[in-house]
Amino acid sequence: MSLANVLKTLFFMLCCLMIVTLGYTISIAGLPFRKDLLTPWMVATLVDYYINVVPLAAWVSYRESSWISGIIWIILLVCLGSITTCAYIFIQFFKLSPEESLQEPMYHVLLWNAINNSMEHKRKNSPVVAAKILFGSLGLVMLGTLVYTILTYGSPFRTELFTPWMSATLIDFYINVVALSVWVAYKESSWFSAFLWVILLICFGSIGTCVYIVQQLWCLHSEDPVYLILLNTRNRAENWYDRTLC
Repeated sequence: MSLANVLKTLFFMLCCLMIVTLGYTISIAGLPFRKDLLTPWMVATLVDYYINVVPLAAWVSYRESSWISGIIWIILLVCLGSITTCAYIFIQFFKLSPEESLQEPMYHVLLWNAINNSMEHKRKNSPVVAAKILFGSLGLVMLGTLVYTILTYGSPFRTELFTPWMSATLIDFYINVVALSVWVAYKESSWFSAFLWVILLICFGSIGTCVYIVQQLWCLHSEDPVYLILLNTRNRAENWYDRTLC
C-alpha cells in the first residue's frame, strides 16, 4: 500500500473516531456549552488546543485558492476541531493523481500549485520574521498559561479532572497532534530526530509545536517565501529551490 493510501486510511479512521467520541460524549454528558465545564485546567487545555490549530489554519489558508473557501475551512477547524483537520487532509490526498500518489504525495498535498508558482513566489518577500514573532509569542503564552495553572491549581494528573468533556477534548487535541507529527516525520531527515520531536509534541503540546516551527523558520532567510517551511530539504533542492537550507 502506498504512503498516500496509508495516510488516507489513517485520517479517515481518526475522523470516524472523533465523530464517535463527540457523539458518545454528548449522549452521556450533554452539550459542552456550559460554564461549569470551564475549569482552570479545561481552559488551559483549550488554549493549548487552539494554539495548535493556528499552524493548521495557516496551512489551510495558504492551500486554498479562494479566500472564501479558506475562511469556511478555518471556521470549521475552530468549531469542529480534528474532525475538520482529518476531513481536509483526507480530501487533499483523495485529489492526488495516481502519479502524485506514488511520487512525493506529501509534497503535493502540502503545497498549492507549487510547480507553476514557485519561481514567482521566490521573488516575493514574505513575513518570515512576523511568523517567528507570532509562534514564539504563542509558545510563551502557552508556557505562561501552563506555569500559572500548575502554580494556582496544582497538577493536572488528578482523576477528578478527567471529566467526559476533558477526555473528549484531549482526544481531539491529540488527533491534531497526529497530523502535525506526520508533517514533522516528513520534514526530518532521520527517524531518530523525528521521534524526538514527536515525543516533544506529545509531552508539551503546542509549546513543542511552536518551538519546532520557530526552529524551522530560523532556517529561512527573511526574504524567503514562508511556505518553504512546509517542505523538507530534499524536496526544496530537488524540485525547484536552489539554496540548501537546514
